[in-house]
Amino acid sequence: MPMTREEIVSVLGPAEETLIADILSTGASFEELREAWAWLNGEEALMGEGRPLPGTRVAELIDLLDPDEEE
Repeated sequence: MPMTREEIVSVLGPAEETLIADILSTGASFEELREAWAWLNGEEALMGEGRPLPGTRVAELIDLLDPDEEE
């Protein structure tokens, strides 16, 4: 089920309306947003837990949340 604006703000805190609209347009779930946020804020810890790399939608969210990160 797609997430709501309120769910996005609950994870990110105050955010620009453009970013919120971009996140909503992905069709991602609240859990996918939480996973993307976790990857951005603790990638090494998640890899240490043996978690698989993010899926396509989670990766898209990561790109939206951290657009300057280039690999």
